[in-house]
Amino acid sequence: MEPGFRCSKKQDAYWYITEEMVQNGQLPENRWKSDFFNAAKEQKELTELKKQLEWLKEADSTALQNSLQDLGESFKQYYQKKKGKPKFKSKKNEVHSYTSKCNYSKSGPTIRMEQDRFMKIPKLGLIAFVSTQQVKGRILSATVSMNATGKYFVSLLTEQEIEFVQPSLFQVGIDVGLKDFATFSNGTKIENPKWLRKLEDKLIKAQQVLIKTEIQQLQLG
Repeated sequence: MEPGFRCSKKQDAYWYITEEMVQNGQLPENRWKSDFFNAAKEQKELTELKKQLEWLKEADSTALQNSLQDLGESFKQYYQKKKGKPKFKSKKNEVHSYTSKCNYSKSGPTIRMEQDRFMKIPKLGLIAFVSTQQVKGRILSATVSMNATGKYFVSLLTEQEIEFVQPSLFQVGIDVGLKDFATFSNGTKIENPKWLRKLEDKLIKAQQVLIKTEIQQLQLG
């Protein structure tokens, strides 16, 4: 990887201090060795690493590129102090996944359905699957994941055309309150029915009648 990526803790601390000075207005910009990690530079080096490490050729190239892009975004948020420093994912993680990009050529998309029972994924070829819903739109990518029980799942990201819906020609604002149940911006008002208050009044009158009746019965007795 780039020398910046193999930076020491001391270099990393210096970068962090410089970034703080930029945010405090003490420096116009952070020029300390530039960014330690650059996804675009690392992707260029990935091509050379494949010549040295045969096992890298076994993986989908777009999946490796996506991993570098995700790592680059994580470092960017770290540099901006939005998140902590990226860490290696633990092997004990219950869920393992990778994302493959769908490329289109004369031979067709690299990720596609075959006979509604098979799915073609780069490096994996045709795999049988059970679909939970119909795939609509143009496939952009596929995320293959394995859960703790060893079951595999594929999530597809697609692009679809959304039909234009004619918006309403009439717009009105509604204000809900205590005095009036609702007041519309056009001046219309809906009175508060005050069901509870009306029922309370009926209950009080009924209780008064009941008390008078009981008193009369006691006097007669």
